[in-house]
Amino acid sequence: MSLKFDFSNLFEPNISGGLTDEDVKSVEEKVTSAVRNFVENTPDFAKLDRSWIDSVKSLEDWIINFDTVVVLGIGGSGLGNLALHYSLRPLNWNEMTREERNGYARVFVVDNVDPDLMSSVLDRIDPKTTLFNVISKSGSTAEVMATYSIARGILEAYGLDPREHMLITTDPEKGFLRKLVKEEGFRSLEVPPGVGGRFSVLTPVGLLSAMAEGIDIDELHEGAKDAFEKSMKENILENPAAMIALTHYLYLNKGKSISVMMAYSNRMIYLMDWYRQLWAESLGKRYNLKGEEVFTGQTPVKALGATDQHSQIQLYNEGPNDKVITFLRVENFDREIVIPETGRAELSYLARKKLSELLLAEQTGTEEALRENNRPNMRVTFDGLTPYNVGQFFAYYEAATAFMGYLLEINPFDQPGVELGKKITFALMGREGYTYEIKERSKKVIVE
Repeated sequence: MSLKFDFSNLFEPNISGGLTDEDVKSVEEKVTSAVRNFVENTPDFAKLDRSWIDSVKSLEDWIINFDTVVVLGIGGSGLGNLALHYSLRPLNWNEMTREERNGYARVFVVDNVDPDLMSSVLDRIDPKTTLFNVISKSGSTAEVMATYSIARGILEAYGLDPREHMLITTDPEKGFLRKLVKEEGFRSLEVPPGVGGRFSVLTPVGLLSAMAEGIDIDELHEGAKDAFEKSMKENILENPAAMIALTHYLYLNKGKSISVMMAYSNRMIYLMDWYRQLWAESLGKRYNLKGEEVFTGQTPVKALGATDQHSQIQLYNEGPNDKVITFLRVENFDREIVIPETGRAELSYLARKKLSELLLAEQTGTEEALRENNRPNMRVTFDGLTPYNVGQFFAYYEAATAFMGYLLEINPFDQPGVELGKKITFALMGREGYTYEIKERSKKVIVE
């Protein structure tokens, strides 16, 4: 079953101040033009090259020998792997025995240079049965180079050949990691040159760890393929990605500068993190394509139901009306728990109900409360968390991001605002060719 998108609570008369037919008509032609541009100049991430799957599967006989795969990546090189792992494997997957995992690997993702994080992963693995997947498109990302160096040092300390316990995923031609592959003979996978990190989850960047833990990567691609095909329909009422972009664009113009994604499933936590990077890094731009200052973009925020009903919903219902909220809802969970009868009349309304019934009632209740308060919201419904559905989710939001960039007249595929911080970091760490002097503050306000 395909994902189902319900945009009803974004429109008049369902909410006061919502979108009108006139609003839609005012931008419909521009949205259609965005779709045509997507068809005529299809981004590489939407082409879903079969070689991406084939290159990963060519390593299957080697990968199956490892009990654990540790992904060393950051940003798009880490979040896609985390989203796949958490959404498509049980939450206790890494605590299961190999037999309980049907021989598939545990997967850990080190996506930060926090020493506590790195140490906690290293404490839980046996280097002799571990594969480190080093992922960096540029081949020079400081955080990945640091964790690569640590992992290699540990392997060598154990007397292990790094070439038998490391896989390099990087640009096919350039960068330090590609040089390492050529000079030292590491096995490698390619990051497609035309695919940016935050759009790379359906390439070997995400597919390798997914295959290692038994996720059907063909089904993942099939879902994405079907979603990209629908994203090329000019009729916006048949195109979920176009509708996501259209509605969010109109609401941004109405002052709704925050996009909240609220999932009613703990397994979707990293799907939301993946979305946050995609929406923020792609659309938060100072300049438009004409070089004019526009300072545009929507701030993405994640929330978890029902947890954040006791944390954020008060703000969403009665605080500033500056948000568009997207609910993620799962109709069928992999496991179920029935609430027992306690013999107390006060709890009889819960007795013999499924825990999922309560969670989904919470989602419906929150959605209805927001509607009553005239807060725009929409819903994406998964019949279950399957590779097909998750593949669809990735594809629809990648296409929606491309459409939103077209509507905003900015480049959604670069990230100039990230680069200065990287250069300063290189200078502070003493990398050759980089200099930066932190200026003394003329006014200091320090409280200890």
